[in-house]
Amino acid sequence: MSASSFGKARPHVASPVAQSAATRIAAVQMASGPNVEGNLNEARRLVEKAANGGAKLVALPEYFAIMGLRDQDKVRVREKAGGGPIQDFLSATAKKHKIWLAGGSVPLECSAPDKVRNSCLIYDDKGRLAARYDKIHLFGFEMGQERYSEERTIEPGKDVVTVDSPFGKLGISICYDLRFPELYRAMKPVDIILIPSAFTETTGRAHWETLIRARAIENLAYVLAPAQGGYHVNGRETHGDSMIVDPWGVVLDRLTRGSGVVAAGVNLDHLRRLRESLPALTHRTLYRC
Repeated sequence: MSASSFGKARPHVASPVAQSAATRIAAVQMASGPNVEGNLNEARRLVEKAANGGAKLVALPEYFAIMGLRDQDKVRVREKAGGGPIQDFLSATAKKHKIWLAGGSVPLECSAPDKVRNSCLIYDDKGRLAARYDKIHLFGFEMGQERYSEERTIEPGKDVVTVDSPFGKLGISICYDLRFPELYRAMKPVDIILIPSAFTETTGRAHWETLIRARAIENLAYVLAPAQGGYHVNGRETHGDSMIVDPWGVVLDRLTRGSGVVAAGVNLDHLRRLRESLPALTHRTLYRC
């Protein structure tokens, strides 16, 4: 099955080192609404599609379980860490398909009664929680009629999170984190960077691809970037363009709009050879201002 079998691929310049056998990974794109059960049913269908296509690591987008009519809607459906309909779904789905599954973001309880932690949860192929990352950087934006302020309903995380997997070391981030390259440097070298997102159409059209490819190139790592893509019941429009990018900045597969799956191969031998050819990660210098 080719890398473009699920989504519409638009590859760029080829990497200088050919890839051999690879592990298949996939990103799910959705246009989630306010109904959690409906969103989980759609996620279930798309994860199954990815797993049936051979993917061993599947990532869902930010807010995959709820894009509410109001910001407070996600607070109303927040779950205690360790159990709840969304977490149970992720665990059961990972176990059923024997895959590693990244729940792009799940609203979890925090210290503030009117806020949540926006948490990316990683489950292994036995349905066990392997890692949790709480979104550190909270999106704020004002341009014309568009206004967003995540700090009103989200409590920021503090910890950089990586996790070892059968597919390499994973570095976890969420959406707006993408704009802060120092976060990825703090991860030390990772093999696959996860960036589940819900970029607005305005900012996504301007910056999404540039930032995604930059993070891949500067860290010499694969980037797995599932996104929300389309029009939502609350009137919001998200950019979509879910993609998988290789360590040379090559877009291996992408889906511009609508629900679907993109998939591609991850080859750690290819990644290591690129890092040997261009050892930029070992040439880093720490500066004092």
